Amino acid sequence: MIQTEFEFTLPKGYLDSEGNLHRQGVMRLARAIDEIAPLRDPRVKSNPAYATVIILSRVITRLGALEQVTPLAIENLFAVDLNYLQTFYRQINELENQGDQDSEPPSPPALPGPSYS
Repeated sequence: MIQTEFEFTLPKGYLDSEGNLHRQGVMRLARAIDEIAPLRDPRVKSNPAYATVIILSRVITRLGALEQVTPLAIENLFAVDLNYLQTFYRQINELENQGDQDSEPPSPPALPGPSYS
């Protein structure tokens, strides 16, 4: 059977408005629609880098005690955690070159993100 969900631990964690820290989560494998649907979103049309936020909010099925992982929650992640999740996403969805196909996915992977050069 194929593994479709993967647990992760954020380096820093998401700090919600009540001061609660959420570090443990679960990300599922992405489906084609997860990458297609954001292209219709007006926020992505005005800022293509925002697709990362929407995609992650669709594929993260659990983050700590949050009832739902929303784009707003992803927007408020620390940069190190966003980078971690982008890398983790790319690894579990096999979007990066991996030498050994039979091994566990390496700890974390990256969605296309904004370029800061």
